[in-house]
Amino acid sequence: MQHGKYRFIVGFLTVPLALYAVFVIWPFIQSIYYSFTDWTGLSPDFKMVGFDNYTRMLKDDIFWKSLQHSVLLVLLLPLVTLGLALFFAFMLNVGGRRRKNATVAGVRGSGFYKIAYFFPQVLSIVIVALLFQFAFNPSDGMLNSTLKGIGLGSVQPDWLGDPSLALICVMSVLIWSTVGFFVVLFSAGMASIPKDFYEAALLDGANRITTFFRITLPLLWDTVQSGWVYMGILALGVEAFTAVQVMTVGPGGPDYSTTVLPLYVYQTAFRDGQAGYATTIGVGLLIVTMAFAAIVMRLGRRERLEF
Repeated sequence: MQHGKYRFIVGFLTVPLALYAVFVIWPFIQSIYYSFTDWTGLSPDFKMVGFDNYTRMLKDDIFWKSLQHSVLLVLLLPLVTLGLALFFAFMLNVGGRRRKNATVAGVRGSGFYKIAYFFPQVLSIVIVALLFQFAFNPSDGMLNSTLKGIGLGSVQPDWLGDPSLALICVMSVLIWSTVGFFVVLFSAGMASIPKDFYEAALLDGANRITTFFRITLPLLWDTVQSGWVYMGILALGVEAFTAVQVMTVGPGGPDYSTTVLPLYVYQTAFRDGQAGYATTIGVGLLIVTMAFAAIVMRLGRRERLEF
């Protein structure tokens, strides 16, 4: 059985590792290299500028605003999204009334609710952002029209035009579009937990809140931790970029109140023609993403529970 084992392993790993190196590792290396140049992104001619781009980045007020918004998203989006998903999943699977043939049961029609929660995940984030852009329209959008219809015509916020509200609106859209995925994911995890655990806890006098924190959450912790990293990457990546790009004025406005790091990289490279500086900001984004993942994995580390 040991004969040819290493040749077998190398044979299977060579092609995947080569593809990973070409399409993942090499672009990272190129980005770091170009961050030390004044490349415009259009001309093949460029020269090395050393750490000038990094010095400029540390003095760039827009970069710090973008970093602040991205950090805010990466802190709040996973917290709110996963909190809501855990609550909805627990209610769907364990929060129903006690029935004659089962001490623990989910709410009636939980299958329909799961489909309804998951439906936004089927839609492209671009479509979702466009729909909510119309909903947030201050003149004839759904929200202000509803306020006017119930007699609150004097309350007509300029949702995406108000610097204090614009980022909150973007966050609410991202939460709405992603919470359903985690509801289904956590529901699948809860369905695998033996019902005997809940029945024994309820017979001992534990309420549903206690069973959630003592049984459900510890047994789902690995899934929650992975979801936290995944949501953080979405908040620092394409989901946040797309929502801000489609929904906000500017985009990224008003007054850079919704600019996030991925959008600033895109604008610097393709609008301003400063690809070298854009890759410098991209390196900063890479550092923030890796630091976030490392912190979550470190703080969330605990003894694995099996059942």
